[in-house]
Parts: sequence; structure tokens; C-alpha cells
Amino acid sequence: MTTLQQLDINLKGKDLLTLAHLEKHAILALLEKAMILKEKTLNKQFDQPLKGKILGMIFDKSSTRTRVSFEVGMIQLGGSALYLNGNDLQLGRGESLSDTAQVLSQYLDGIMIRTFSHKSVEELAQHADIPVINGLTDLYHPCQALADLMTIYEKKGKLEGLKLAYIGDGNNVAHSLMIACTKVGINISLGCPNGYYPDRNITSLCESFAAKSGAKLVITESPTEAVAEADVIYTDVWTSMGQEAENEQRLKDFQDFQVNAELMAAAKEDYLFMHCLPAHRGEEVAADVIDGQHSVVIEQAGNRLHAQKALLVEILKD
Repeated sequence: MTTLQQLDINLKGKDLLTLAHLEKHAILALLEKAMILKEKTLNKQFDQPLKGKILGMIFDKSSTRTRVSFEVGMIQLGGSALYLNGNDLQLGRGESLSDTAQVLSQYLDGIMIRTFSHKSVEELAQHADIPVINGLTDLYHPCQALADLMTIYEKKGKLEGLKLAYIGDGNNVAHSLMIACTKVGINISLGCPNGYYPDRNITSLCESFAAKSGAKLVITESPTEAVAEADVIYTDVWTSMGQEAENEQRLKDFQDFQVNAELMAAAKEDYLFMHCLPAHRGEEVAADVIDGQHSVVIEQAGNRLHAQKALLVEILKD
């Protein structure tokens, strides 16, 4: 991996709404910084580059990993994190995003938001005078994808030329994985049922990234085709938050897309299994796969802390 010392990540004071706006070298530099911070954390060596900084965290969706990792990350970096439930803010009573963004800019050094509409995050960033980080929207999950790349690199020792197979819904996680992989040169195949393909505009964008990096992007309705000779197998829940009314239909539509031992037989022998969690054993993944020797889901979740710490340092630093 290119050394961090030779690269300027150049994120100071900037928003991070999607990885699409980051160049390959910046992504790689963030990953290296994350691994440096992880080593320090494991050795209980906590620098405090964000001493006195305050991150406001707006949550319109429930959260385990996003909330805890951002809050712990800010504390370890010397700053503070303020939890803001969207329903408790005046946003819940009709205050505009514009006014909210401008007011919060008077109090905070940065905002992390986890919500439904990506357009809302874009509007918040447009009117805020401080950086905005996308903690998840219905369209993207960039922080998760950074942690995913970090985990793959730690386990495989490289990124470029590997094959990642994503099985399931072409959702926000799939979108950010597509962007991340095609940016850094990972070949990505997505096995999705008809009607659940990734967004066409995002797919087109990723095709342009793939043309530049040399990565291959394949979308198919065949899980076996997607998984063939893959180094990494990735899946997500079939029904995401906000889609509960569709659950019964989705269970039918995805019944042939479970990641199980039979499907894994098509992958490489040393494949990694990944899942952004929470997982529903017996639905999108069999218990013997997610709890088996190839699974790295807990380390993957742990790397959210370190990848986000790298982001926070680069965005909020003086």
C-alpha cells in the first residue's frame, strides 16, 4: 500500500457524504492511517489530536455500531460526541434543515448524521458551515465501506486484483461497496434478484471508476456466478430499516440468495465472509457460515472504530 507520508489526504474541513468524491490515493491513505491508529489503540496509546472538538451525532435510525464507534472514537481522540435523536430536535417539529444546519454550526465542530433520505444529508451539508459525515442513508454507507476495505487488506495483504462477491439486495451497502471496490481496483460481482439491482446511476458511475482502475464490475441474477472464484463473500439483510412492510415479499424474492455452504463451494478455498451486521441467521446467511472459520464479521465491525477515527482526524484537525 502507498505510504501515508507521501500522500495528502486533503479532507480538512470537508464533508464525507460518499466515497465517490475521494480519489484512490486518498482512500488508501485513510486506510493506512486507520491501521496506524488501530495499532496505537491496541497498545493503549491514545493521541489527542481532536482535543476540545465536539461532534454532533444526529440519529433518525437506530444504531449500535455507528453510534458506539463514533462516540468512542471521539473520546479516544480527545474530543467529545453529542448524541442527538432526530425526534428530540426541533427537526421533529418541522424546523427546516437549513436553520438546523446553521444553528448547529454555531455550537459544533462537525456533524455525523444517520438518516433515511440522502437528499436530506446533502441539504444539511449545503447549509452547514462545519463538516458533515454520512453515517448512513438509504443510498450510501461510506464509513462501512472504508472499514470493509481495511478488513480485506488486513486479511489478504492487498486490494487490487481481488474479487469480492456481494449477494443480496442492491442497497446502500452494495452501492458503497461498488464505489469502494471500483475505486481501488477490486473486482466486484453482485448477485441480486430481478427487481433488486443497484441504482442505475450509481452503477454507471462505478463503471467509469472501474474503467480507470482496471476493476471488473458484474451484476447478475445468479448467486453462483457472482461467487465463482471469489476471495471475499459479502451479504446484508434482505429487509433494511424502513422496508418492514415489504418483509414477506422480500423473503420470497430472496429465498435462493442465501449465503450457505453450498453456495460457498464456488468461492476460493480461503475466502473471507463479511456482513455489515446486524445479521439474521437462517435468512440471508446460514449460521455455519457467519459463525464459521472464514467469517471476519466481528473484526470487520471493530474496524469501524479505526476507519472512522482516521476520517475524524483528517476532517476535524486544526
